Amino acid sequence: MFGKATTLILLLFVLGCQTKKEIAIHKDTSKTFEERAKYIVSQMTLEEKVSQMTYQSPAIERLEIPEMNWWNECLHGVARAGKATVFPQAIGMSAMWDRNLMFKVADAISDEARAKHSEFASRNKRGIYQGLTYWTPNINIFRDPRWGRGMETYGEDPYLTGELAVQFIKGLQGDDPKYYKIIATAKHFVVHSGPENERHSFNAEPSSFDMINTYSPQFEKVVKEAHVYSVMCAYNSFKGLPCCGNKKLSDLLRNDWGFNGYIVSDCWAVKDFYDKDAHEIVATKEEASAMAVKAGTDLNCGDSYPSLINAIKQKLITEAELDVAVERLLCARMKLGLFAPAGDVKYEKIPFSVVDSEVHRLLALETARKSIVLLKNENNILPLSKDLKKIAVIGPNANELDVLLGNYNGFPSNGITPLKGLQKKLPQAEVQFAQGCPLVEGLPILEAVSSDVLFTDSSCKVNGLNAAYFNNLDFSGTPLHSQIDKQVNFTWKATAPFKDMNYDKYSVLWTGYLSVSESGKYALGGEAFSGMKLFLDDKLIVEREDMHEPKKVYEFVTLEAKKVYKIKLEYKQDNTEHAIMRFLWDTPRSTLEKEALDLARESDVVILCMGLSPMLEGEEMKVKVDGFSGGDRNDLKLPASQTNLMKKLKELDKPMVLVMLNGSAVGINWENENIPAILEAWYPGQAGGTAIADVLFGDYNPSGRLPLTFYKDIADIPEFNDYSMKGKTYRYFQETPLYDFGFGLSYTTFSYDNLVVQNEITAGKEIKLSVDVTNTGKNEGDEVVQCYFTNPKGDELNTIRTLVGFDRVFLKVGETKRVSFTIYPKQLAQMNNNNIVELSSGDLLFSVGGMQPSETRIATKNVVQAKVKIVGKTVVY
Repeated sequence: MFGKATTLILLLFVLGCQTKKEIAIHKDTSKTFEERAKYIVSQMTLEEKVSQMTYQSPAIERLEIPEMNWWNECLHGVARAGKATVFPQAIGMSAMWDRNLMFKVADAISDEARAKHSEFASRNKRGIYQGLTYWTPNINIFRDPRWGRGMETYGEDPYLTGELAVQFIKGLQGDDPKYYKIIATAKHFVVHSGPENERHSFNAEPSSFDMINTYSPQFEKVVKEAHVYSVMCAYNSFKGLPCCGNKKLSDLLRNDWGFNGYIVSDCWAVKDFYDKDAHEIVATKEEASAMAVKAGTDLNCGDSYPSLINAIKQKLITEAELDVAVERLLCARMKLGLFAPAGDVKYEKIPFSVVDSEVHRLLALETARKSIVLLKNENNILPLSKDLKKIAVIGPNANELDVLLGNYNGFPSNGITPLKGLQKKLPQAEVQFAQGCPLVEGLPILEAVSSDVLFTDSSCKVNGLNAAYFNNLDFSGTPLHSQIDKQVNFTWKATAPFKDMNYDKYSVLWTGYLSVSESGKYALGGEAFSGMKLFLDDKLIVEREDMHEPKKVYEFVTLEAKKVYKIKLEYKQDNTEHAIMRFLWDTPRSTLEKEALDLARESDVVILCMGLSPMLEGEEMKVKVDGFSGGDRNDLKLPASQTNLMKKLKELDKPMVLVMLNGSAVGINWENENIPAILEAWYPGQAGGTAIADVLFGDYNPSGRLPLTFYKDIADIPEFNDYSMKGKTYRYFQETPLYDFGFGLSYTTFSYDNLVVQNEITAGKEIKLSVDVTNTGKNEGDEVVQCYFTNPKGDELNTIRTLVGFDRVFLKVGETKRVSFTIYPKQLAQMNNNNIVELSSGDLLFSVGGMQPSETRIATKNVVQAKVKIVGKTVVY
């Protein structure tokens, strides 16, 4: 019927049409992500749309949309997803004052995150902590040292916070023009910093100036400069409306600042809208969910958004309003390359071998070293001599893995505690440890229950517990393995207890008896990830089930000597990447102090490892001991148990060095007056012990600077729940602090000279400064050059002094470098009597040096100053 040529043309035409038809719009790379997302949403049912608006988004197979869990954390390393490189806690990283290293750390973290996701996806694992959208960083202002979550932040200054956050976010999100490596999330927008026990109900009413000058600039900076693609709204209310239901806040983000990503609620924050114990501003889940979506909250961490189906039926919201949110979320997935053609996303090629690689371990060590702040070094007692023969390492934080990790952490393959670091530093010396005291009275010192008190039966002849290992989660059927375990002290990580078991879904049952030789009050408990139950004489005394992180839990019980108690311990490993199960206790202790004093007497030097712990400070915690409540602090002092021990050690007249490990400022007044050398080491990450030893013995010159003020007393600052900035942080604090913001000593000295700046400049113009800094000491090292401005007309409304520039520079002995700063009008603005934020005519005083200005620092040329006359006036806000 047709000729060969005609037939060939028709065949090519048909094939061409089929090929064109086979390229669905959502896979058509000639379309924009926004066009493709819009098309996919148009094909969804209402139920499917709503399903994609919660953090656990199920697969929609007919549309080729895989399952996705949006919840991931990487505050200072990939968290809660198994083995990872663990860097210092955020507050420690901020103490580096190092933009470049912040970027490198984040770049390493995101490499590990990508590699982990590829590995998980290859095994079709798409659960919590296995995706590519990370709820980091926390850029709230650490305005009050009582806040337990302050350790997660970059300190009390919005400029320092913003500068570091920009680099961290850029390192996380990558440099590809088309695809993100991972998506970062700036949180918690916007005015949020405790108290933890009020976070679901309090209403923040900051002044306009405090909002502009303190609470929002770092968020604006990361939106405009880092192009962060996700923002998490806070639990609390802002000016009468919950942050996650506050359209003024989302309008500020999207309309004023140009944010084009998606907003996610803090977890179960939408529930607070209708919870009688929280905001309770609406009556139902439907009203709350509709309010949140209308206010621009696209994704719900929680269980409220499924009610959106009924909310539409009740005409509280339209389906078209939902479409906007779902399109944003799908667009984010496309920008991660989750619908990209094979080979199109360069980050998919990152090998799993980067995880916990040697390069990353060295980076963690460099970060820990740079984060350490030398607070005191009387008579240059530091660095210590490596010829020392006997060293006493004393204190509750000397050999605890927890204080390396802080919170929101991953799990290092080899965490180096201070004790281990010091023993490795001086292998020929006697480096011995004594705990000395508890962290705080009432908090037990938990360690593995020893095998000599555990028995397989009531005759108490065979030590250990009967163990039954099941390849399921409900202890059903015949155990796959049965044996006697001398102790329950296992960290299996991502390896099954036996090769023929599932590594991520199994259960273990231990049974037996407990008998102690001394009557008294004991703490019994455990540490598990993900679930455990402990029964004593068939009574449940401790229970924990948590998918997020292992935590030590316990109950106090009274045990009688020689009495035999029945023990049953259940453990479930349900899809975590870090299986851990430890049966823990604390025994009556009466010799801790004596052991420490005896050890100190026989030693050449005493190294004290004191401070706080993530068991005391953190997010909405249950702990309640003297000085601590709900994760927050009621006082600034170091717990009395620690100070009392140090006072007794002081009487021995031995050289003493104090190493503080903590996440917030501590009022160590007695310690500052009586101990000749003090280091602030924060929660220093996996290499913390090595870094501490390097600094103590002079293999690294300390160069960290405080990112927050250390006050002398809680009475020196306003109430915790007062969100006015008056009297808080170095910018508003009128008294003399214990250690000021930006403070930090060195083993060398630096001097400043030749400060060059224009004498007069028109309001609204940039100001450029430059200065020479010289290493005048005997050791090479880093100097953190800080630039502040002081407004001589400042009052209690405006700032006393403000950081406007900083740079970290390395200087050899005798070397001089020129450091330059550009300062913008917005950084200098103050509020006038008509509540207008402006830069007006008058003199501004600029100070450049290694710390904030003082008479002594100016006299020793550690700080230089110059005045600039501002001519005219310009309105900034």
